[in-house]
Amino acid sequence: MKSGIIAINKPEGISSARVVSRVKKKLGAKKAGHTGTLDPFATGLLLCTVNKGTRISQFFLKGNKKYIAQVCLGSETDTCDLTGRIIFSSSKEIMESLTAETVKKTIDSFIGIQEQVPPFYSALKHKGQPLYKFARRGENIKKPPRVIEIFDLKIKHINLPYFDIEIYCSAGTYIRSLALDIGRKMGCGGHLSKLCRIESSQFKVEQAVTLSEFESLDDITAQKRIMPLSECLNFIPKIVVNSAIAGKIKFGQKIIADEIGRSVAEPGHPIRIVDNNNELLAIVQLDANMHNYNYTCVFTG
Repeated sequence: MKSGIIAINKPEGISSARVVSRVKKKLGAKKAGHTGTLDPFATGLLLCTVNKGTRISQFFLKGNKKYIAQVCLGSETDTCDLTGRIIFSSSKEIMESLTAETVKKTIDSFIGIQEQVPPFYSALKHKGQPLYKFARRGENIKKPPRVIEIFDLKIKHINLPYFDIEIYCSAGTYIRSLALDIGRKMGCGGHLSKLCRIESSQFKVEQAVTLSEFESLDDITAQKRIMPLSECLNFIPKIVVNSAIAGKIKFGQKIIADEIGRSVAEPGHPIRIVDNNNELLAIVQLDANMHNYNYTCVFTG
């Protein structure tokens, strides 16, 4: 059984955990996970990790993302999306005053580095439990704002009270919170009505297979959909090592920087170690003294 990542184009109405469960069952994999959840109503790119691929999820959590989102102006919900209960509705007069030009000017003001408050209904933890569990009990736990960056915002379509935008943003950005903040800045409220993730790190939704298509594949073809570990992390610099170093890694022995070089390494930043066949052996980091490489993940054995 291969290890790596399968890019799934998640359908609407199913949880990310359920998608992972079905991928795992189809492959008969020992382990499976994902690199970042999508809400059940959301669609698009879900990166499912298989077997040893579950060890590399951490390297995607900080990766940039791109989404197509639809915002509905005029009302706020307790979940900040279409699944929630309406808790605020704007007046008819304010709604009639909205224009496409107002939307465009407001959207432009959200480009850049900013602080964002996570929604009450999120998977962030408080006292060991996700916030949404508290929210469902009527306890809204407000987390401190987090610094995020929106690199680009493009309007795709406007048909008030709805508009569609393409968002290119840093990891940790909540599109539901963005929809809420846009609506509030326009003075009318707003919530997220549709969401599709189209990019995550190096992956694009065009590379993904739908869940139904994947489940209809024969076993051999399904295995071929797994991107090998060494190719999943192309955004991380790599060092190719000989069989002697590969043997050291297999037995967890110390890797001295002088043995494999430092040309692509910066202290504290991950480096891929691969063999002559481009098989991923380990992820390491150069120590502060630049003398040794410390192991982050090992994939041999």
